[in-house]
Amino acid sequence: MSEPKSAPIEQLLEIMVTLRDPQKGCPWDLKQDFSSIIPHTIEEAYEVADAIEQKNWSDVREELGDLLFQIIFYSQLGKEQGLFDFNDVVAGLNEKLTRRHPHVFSDAKFADDEAINANWEAEKAKERDAKGHDESILADIPLALPALSRADKIQKRCSKHGFDWDTIAPVVDKVKEELDEVMDEVIQVSPNQANIEEEMGDLLFSVVNLSRHLKVKPELALQRANKKFEKRFRQVEKSVLEKGMRLESCSLDMLDNEWDKVKRAERKE
Repeated sequence: MSEPKSAPIEQLLEIMVTLRDPQKGCPWDLKQDFSSIIPHTIEEAYEVADAIEQKNWSDVREELGDLLFQIIFYSQLGKEQGLFDFNDVVAGLNEKLTRRHPHVFSDAKFADDEAINANWEAEKAKERDAKGHDESILADIPLALPALSRADKIQKRCSKHGFDWDTIAPVVDKVKEELDEVMDEVIQVSPNQANIEEEMGDLLFSVVNLSRHLKVKPELALQRANKKFEKRFRQVEKSVLEKGMRLESCSLDMLDNEWDKVKRAERKE
């Protein structure tokens, strides 16, 4: 009688152990540590997001598997160093989710979404206090987040504690003010690049704030703008090549004309 097959997650954990086995493991996997895997984790997370954006569900499944492997890898490293293992990771997550959702897993009642969010933030504040580190409300916002996303999180956290405008007019005024300050630096007789960079940063931060007030995710909005621009520009490239020309030989007016044609064609679709 054959032995029962391991559950898929157990098999995955066994595969990870084998990959890290000093005698018969994979040389690449054996070289890795917590820090060296970080770029791969970030890349895999973006590949999941890209597959979802493309609505390619078979790719989503595959990329989620690749992202899960990152968690398994970190867990194995933790186990080897006596820090934690995969079961500890899952147990910690289970505890956190049930504690942060008392309206689901206990008899707690909240009047509306705002009350639910307030409880969520209160629980996160307790977690920060329990860690006994930086007491700032911004302490647990990851430094490694993309800058647009991190700016959005910083602003949301400050807003929840009353540091925010109540209406959109001053938000728009701030964007205009920051743009003016950029141009003030640009038109100097001897522009200071460091000052221009600083003012551009302030302008981008204010645009993120405007996005937040308009309930737009700035990272997602920019990703979609990139995608739209790339699609249009590829059409311009194609049109130019079909005319037997190269981009470098075209004037800006000619390229702008092709760009406008692409936009008009989109509106007819």
